[in-house]
Amino acid sequence: MHIPDGYLSPATVVATYLVATPLWVYGFKRLKEILDEETMPLIGALSALSFIIMMFNIPIPGGTSGHAVGVALIAILFNPWIGFVSVSLVLLIQSIIFGDGGISALGANALGMAFVGAFSGYYTFKLLQNKKFAPFIAGWVSAVASSLFIAIILGIQPFWSEGGKPLYFPFDLATTIPALVGSHMLFFGIVEGILTQLVYSYIKDKK
Repeated sequence: MHIPDGYLSPATVVATYLVATPLWVYGFKRLKEILDEETMPLIGALSALSFIIMMFNIPIPGGTSGHAVGVALIAILFNPWIGFVSVSLVLLIQSIIFGDGGISALGANALGMAFVGAFSGYYTFKLLQNKKFAPFIAGWVSAVASSLFIAIILGIQPFWSEGGKPLYFPFDLATTIPALVGSHMLFFGIVEGILTQLVYSYIKDKK
């Protein structure tokens, strides 16, 4: 789901950074409010888990890839702002060190995988928190919602040169939505749900 450099138009890059920047500022304020000797190790461990699972990218049709994220787990254990900031930092490190996702696309990647994923997962869990499988459903919804956002961002990019060559990402919404959303509904979202359910249950049982 990571969008690399060169896939987004300059207008999209600017727009996503303009939206993401104030959200990051507020999110860091929320993170500072809860950081202490008890919360810091757990947030760090969950962020590391997110880093690891996002490195397992599986190519899918439509010019992109899919993977689990782990943001719903952080969101429901703390709050969605913590999930958003934590996974945004993971995405930043991955883009700088491994080139997994581009710096120019960081705003779009963070809005999709971190912000949309965190808030959709968190509020799904809140709605169903008395249900046994609420973490699983929250993880699944988080992954599918993130994939829809990324699919829309990619699908609006096909701008063509006079020679008929794509300037940015070449596939439109008719390709990106079925490819990304379909694969996350049927596979990656299920993986995300299982991961969220298992780790959430383990942590709660330890408390």
